[in-house]
Amino acid sequence: MKRDLYTSRELGRMLSPRSVAVVGASETPGNFGRRSIENLSQYQGAVYAVNPKYTTLVNRPCVARLSDLPEPPDCVVVAVPRERVMPVVEEAAALKVGGIVIYASGYAETGLPERIREQERLAEIGRAAGVPIIGPNCIGIINHGQRLGLSFMPHYPDVPAITGNIGVVSQSGAMGYIFVQAPERGIGFTHYLASGNSCDADVCDLASYLVDIDEVKSIVFLFEGLRDGARLLTVGERARAAGKTIVAYKMTSGEAARRAALSHTGSLAGADEAWHAAARKAGIVMVDDMEAVLETAQFFAKAPPPSGRGPAVIVGSGGAGVIAAAKSEASGLELPQPSAQVRELLSREVPDFGSTANPCDVTAQVLNAMDSFSRCMSAFLDDPDFDAMVFPVAYAHPELTIKRYLQVSEFAKRYPHKAFCATWFPVWLEGPGSREYEADPRIALFRSTANCMHALAEWHERARRAAWPGAARRSQRRDLALAPGSMTERASKEALAAYGVRVTREGLAADLDAALTIAASIGYPVALKIESPDIAHKTDAGVVRLGVADAAALRVAYAEIVAAAGRLTPAPRVAGVLVAEMVSSGVEMVVGAKVDAQFGPLVTVGMGGVLVEIMQDVQVGLAPVTPTEARAMIDALKGRKLLDGYRGAPPCDVEALVDTVVRVSELIADHAGRIAEIDVNPVIMGATGGIAVDALFVTT
Repeated sequence: MKRDLYTSRELGRMLSPRSVAVVGASETPGNFGRRSIENLSQYQGAVYAVNPKYTTLVNRPCVARLSDLPEPPDCVVVAVPRERVMPVVEEAAALKVGGIVIYASGYAETGLPERIREQERLAEIGRAAGVPIIGPNCIGIINHGQRLGLSFMPHYPDVPAITGNIGVVSQSGAMGYIFVQAPERGIGFTHYLASGNSCDADVCDLASYLVDIDEVKSIVFLFEGLRDGARLLTVGERARAAGKTIVAYKMTSGEAARRAALSHTGSLAGADEAWHAAARKAGIVMVDDMEAVLETAQFFAKAPPPSGRGPAVIVGSGGAGVIAAAKSEASGLELPQPSAQVRELLSREVPDFGSTANPCDVTAQVLNAMDSFSRCMSAFLDDPDFDAMVFPVAYAHPELTIKRYLQVSEFAKRYPHKAFCATWFPVWLEGPGSREYEADPRIALFRSTANCMHALAEWHERARRAAWPGAARRSQRRDLALAPGSMTERASKEALAAYGVRVTREGLAADLDAALTIAASIGYPVALKIESPDIAHKTDAGVVRLGVADAAALRVAYAEIVAAAGRLTPAPRVAGVLVAEMVSSGVEMVVGAKVDAQFGPLVTVGMGGVLVEIMQDVQVGLAPVTPTEARAMIDALKGRKLLDGYRGAPPCDVEALVDTVVRVSELIADHAGRIAEIDVNPVIMGATGGIAVDALFVTT
């Protein structure tokens, strides 16, 4: 059953309750219900225990059943074994409580059909009554501002009451709960919400709720997978519209689709690439390491929108500057170089054995001179080209590090329109100054320069994408003749040509004489290829000959590839030999498309040719894409510089490649119900356009 995302309207009573009931609490130490009540010791709302064995429990009133309470509670925690859950949920739903949290496991995660159905029945009961359910197999929820610890994890009241501006949602209980201890480092959070098996409310619903909470500025989003990827796009758009950032980490990688793919596109645009493409589309920041999640979320909770070209980096150690430069380049982040005016200001302070570039090495000499260091900071921060300041902390000392922190903190207050990042180098991870930096409302502390530069790069990229024009279709849908299964190269090219993609001139020869006639009409040199729907990768099968120079060479090449096809097992169906024009040299690209199970049609572009899967240099976008999106995909390729001309080669017509990507994206979007994969490899790009040399369509 598909439905709209829950918001604070549906989840507000449960996640910001005035009253709580815990069903199944007992006096037994370690009992999940008892721990939940103990975790509510600082909560100011009404707390009830529900267990027919007691009248009081942990100094709280206890009743036999939910219907004995003076009013329906806003949140009901079900802490009983699975066999006893269903009657409790039915009673809670009948009372129209605000929401239900179920701890019990043993449902759909077992894979047993009867347990899957039992979980589905829980959702049906809740939805029929308009009562949202979190779980089952759930670790619980925390509203840190209310000191509401509805979880069976022990000792929540010991967590410092630092709230901050970060909310956390997670499918995994324990891996998400690690963020509950962030206040021990000085980093506050507002909520921790675990979805468990998500019989009803899932991580997208919980993130959608956090979008509505004023205190939340960024949302940590931990997930393994979603039943409906479109919900990720929706919650991302909700967050972006509210000026909030979702920082997501996908804890699993999907390789099944990659292994099953027939085309290069299918193998290169796997599940992970689809998730990243969807995240970019929705303005969600994806990180590749769990260790980067909290610090990246903290940065986005504290940083204003970018307003310049990039960050300034001030170091007191040349080595720290080298590391910053290397990691910024790896992240695709520009470090703008100072203007002549800024350099002149810096040169008054920086010794000649330092550097007035960016990164700026002020040396230990200036670093120890507070006024001189301040003037260097001001020189960068007063220049609108620089919208962020990165300051590596190389030494943890009770006096010196705190003194430097106070100085940087004052600058952060004076320049509220700039972002401030400190990168922590000491192996004394919790050394003096670390807590002060992390607790500062304007400074983000990173324990990894790479994570810092990645966050800054995403900061700029997210803002840049938000300013792009919305998607607009440029073409009308074309009817295509699509044969079932793997289509031949010729039929695939006909489909491409129908959408305006330039393809090679060619003809199908049933015999040698026909091949000679076609070659003469096209003009030598030509390419010969076996035409067969059963041979996906013809070069690998040895049934391609390129650069056939004349009729004599054609006779030899024709015989060779026909013989090679005859040796293949199982024997392929052969329709003839395709005779095609040879394309002059250029940069070989691959353009493709596929239909993803979660996100629908995708388009890909990358460095192509026979080494396409070895190079693994592709970008993926949700189709259809605009020219702006297609251009950004091309610009993100590692081999992008080849298109600008390399070692004397003329620059390629990049706009023609943009046009090809857009047209292929429109084709797959129009025919997603009939086409599974498209592979156009290579598309040879030259100075005046590009041409598709080979193509493969796989239909459903």
